Amino acid sequence: MQLLRCLLMLVIVAFGITETKGQSPSQQSRVRAVTITILSTNLTEEGRGEWGFAALVEADGHKILFDTGTYPETVLNNAREMKIDLSGIREVVLSHSDDDHTGGLLNLRRELAKKNPAALSRTYVAKGFFYERIPAPGEKAEDRIPLLRAEYKRTGGTFLENDKPVALFPGIWLLGPIPRIYPEKNWGGSGKVKTPDGLAEDNIPEDTSLVLDTNRGLIVLSGCCHAGIINTIDYARKKVRPAPIYAAIGGFHLMRASDATLDWTAQKLAEFGLSNFIGAHCTGIEPVYRIRQKAGLSRRTCIVGGVGDQFSMEKGIVAGLLTH
Repeated sequence: MQLLRCLLMLVIVAFGITETKGQSPSQQSRVRAVTITILSTNLTEEGRGEWGFAALVEADGHKILFDTGTYPETVLNNAREMKIDLSGIREVVLSHSDDDHTGGLLNLRRELAKKNPAALSRTYVAKGFFYERIPAPGEKAEDRIPLLRAEYKRTGGTFLENDKPVALFPGIWLLGPIPRIYPEKNWGGSGKVKTPDGLAEDNIPEDTSLVLDTNRGLIVLSGCCHAGIINTIDYARKKVRPAPIYAAIGGFHLMRASDATLDWTAQKLAEFGLSNFIGAHCTGIEPVYRIRQKAGLSRRTCIVGGVGDQFSMEKGIVAGLLTH
């Protein structure tokens, strides 16, 4: 038995396996070094802007591509212009199934695999990503996600669907589907989705976020946050650690929120101890400024995110001239 345990430990070390079974998130290691770089969003000084989102996450030597933008070439070209090599990344996280977050996946996988066959070969999604969508009357049905799944598999890629929080690396958590406790209606459209419990309103049930647990608090990265930023942060604090929010970064779908909703959101963010905020993609420009004011942040700690903007543990927010 002792020999078997020794052999098992050798396998774990050799293959870099992180054993998390039976451990709570609070028992996991915390991330010490983090840099998040926006590769796709609406606003840009150079490179290509688009209605979409993507970001490169670098944490303690691990790299993850979070979302892949809308158009096939955007993330690839922007990364090249910034002299960022994405070919060494194996893990991808897709926040949800909308095409402004999944559109670049196949092209990125095919192009980067020419240099490294393992590049972007593992894609994590939350349960519901592959649910069949039923369009509203008069809208055209699409089979985009089944096609994406089939084509990605043909490239040698693998989708991993998660129905609960999972540690991708020590201190780096994918939340899985997020419960809708607070009444944040951050989605549009009138389509339906086929769930195991039957036909339901398509409220983007697969919407998920990435959470990095650091000694300064949690960093939450979102694509659109259709589950709601407060629901997402509340769930992160319950499942990862009840820590202050060191940073919230990404798209938060507040562009159509009323002043009353924005004020409530900012108040809750302040209660959660929010220190830094980068509102990109679908957050909206005016909502970012209102959150800055109401949550007690500053021009240094709360910005509208643009392509190339960064957040790091060492420097905080590093923004371009346009977004600073």
